[in-house]
Amino acid sequence: MDEYPLIENHGLIGDLQTAALVATDGTIDWFCCPRFDSPSVFGALLDREKGGHFRVAPLNATYTTKQLYLPDTAVLVTRFMTESGAGEVIDFMPPTGRTATDRHSIVRMLRCVRGSMTFEVDIAPRFDYGRAPHTLHTTEHGAVFVSERMELTVHAVREREDERLLTSLSKEHDLHFSLTLQAGQQRGVVVESAAGGPPREILPADFDMMFAAAVEHWRTWLRQSRYTGRWREAVERSAITLKLMTYAPSGALVAAPTAGLPEQLGGERNWDYRFTWIRDASFSVYALLGLGFTEEATAFIGWLRDRVREKAGSDGDTGPMNIMYRVDGSSDLFEETLEHWEGYQGSRPVRIGNGAATQLQLDIYGEALDSIFFAHQHGIQLDHRAWTSLHTLLDWLTDHWDQPDEGLWETRGGREDFTYGRVMSWVAFDRALRLAASSGRPAASGRWVEARDAIYEQVLQRGWDPQRQAFVQHYGSAVLDSALLRMPTVGIITPDDPMWTSTLEAMDRELVTDSLVYRYNPEASPDGLRGSEGTFSLCTFMYVDALARAGRVDQARLVLEKMLTYANHLGLYSEEIDLTGRQLGNFPQAFTHLAFIDAAITLDANLNRARARAAA
Repeated sequence: MDEYPLIENHGLIGDLQTAALVATDGTIDWFCCPRFDSPSVFGALLDREKGGHFRVAPLNATYTTKQLYLPDTAVLVTRFMTESGAGEVIDFMPPTGRTATDRHSIVRMLRCVRGSMTFEVDIAPRFDYGRAPHTLHTTEHGAVFVSERMELTVHAVREREDERLLTSLSKEHDLHFSLTLQAGQQRGVVVESAAGGPPREILPADFDMMFAAAVEHWRTWLRQSRYTGRWREAVERSAITLKLMTYAPSGALVAAPTAGLPEQLGGERNWDYRFTWIRDASFSVYALLGLGFTEEATAFIGWLRDRVREKAGSDGDTGPMNIMYRVDGSSDLFEETLEHWEGYQGSRPVRIGNGAATQLQLDIYGEALDSIFFAHQHGIQLDHRAWTSLHTLLDWLTDHWDQPDEGLWETRGGREDFTYGRVMSWVAFDRALRLAASSGRPAASGRWVEARDAIYEQVLQRGWDPQRQAFVQHYGSAVLDSALLRMPTVGIITPDDPMWTSTLEAMDRELVTDSLVYRYNPEASPDGLRGSEGTFSLCTFMYVDALARAGRVDQARLVLEKMLTYANHLGLYSEEIDLTGRQLGNFPQAFTHLAFIDAAITLDANLNRARARAAA
């Protein structure tokens, strides 16, 4: 624990209500309970001394590690190789289901597969981001950590006759023990919140049943996938990762299971991503339905419909919807700083909550309507109440679309007339008109058509810079913005329109570096924050999609293949990549994996069409 692991040196496990990160050295250094957005129990990823951790590693031995997922599952295997033997820890969280619960388990099974190995286990929770003290009570079968608002119970996994295999020692309210195993032996621990009883003895045979149930759960779920394209293994790993970041009781998808991981080491661009963004709706519904996961898409649309119906955000300056919510749909995302934590590699401040939640971002209405319309095309229908609420939302947008906003990237440098916000406002009216026509719903068609057409004319005139021969970030600027890679995807312009092809060529020259794509140039367009950032993995996959749609399929394929080399050893992506190839930002990021799935589907289809044309 002397140094921070690389962000990418982690795997993700979860139970569909919360998740944990497991480093390649066997340390769980991030776990929030009982939900994704709850306070942390293990948070060493953001403060190695004060954050808390759960470590399993060979005792007093030099070792190398390897990490993999059991194929087609979210069961993570971390392997240790030493001169005296080889062992592994198998980590998973039994799925909890759709009913919200405080009871969650992390299962850590220790195996020796060759020779012999003594494992050292170190369990040191720090409740409420390390702010809540706790006590430790040990028993014959385990231990209980008790804080004011939470209890964490440790159950021993062992055979009844081999209790002397375990030597325990509690120190300063933490639990440390060692366990010596020979080849073929299997023991371990289960850590459980809200256990509802004392520590209990778990037999290895019982663990085998838990393990088999978890494997079967994930493999049964994955069999729903219809994707058979060129990048099947990577696409299915992304699908499992997205499922791990879904809160089953509501269907909401968190942007990432982490908070505070920096976009620049030592910088201030450190945000809390454990919430659900409205704009993720468009990407997630397209990706999920594109793969065949109808149940997940239906659940997310249900969550989105609830946000439309309740209009939880202000209906004043920031509109009838917030840009993000907690996984249960609540809108209290007050941002605060954990002053007692040093941050990942000294990257302060460490923020929890998100102050951007009440920003005005006009694009969210287009993304919401786009996803609702796409779901409608796949048989996921709106009820009367939801349509009525949607009608009210569009009435508001009719009166407010033509104003500056904070933009897709949640800049903190003031409002501008962002072109992307106008594009997605056009999408909102376009999809609403199509939805009303296809379902026979009452609509203010005249007003909506007038607004849609006015936005179109404005974007094509004011969003276009004739000197640069490109669409720009906001009116009156000459700055390029990779958010506009979505323009042909949503249909406001065709992929072969000269105005678009010249925009894409301008982005090639200015935003693309060896296939990786920047969001924009913060020096040319100050965003109110100090420092710089890496390339955005989301934008790279959007670039692949745009290239494929523009007919540049060979280049799109090369960019995608290069991008796959930047994934971590498990196929996971954080938000950004720096010049050295290291991953930066919160990890793993849902937006990136969603964009990858969309790009893979689009490119695969375009490659097939190109092959068919060549064979004709």
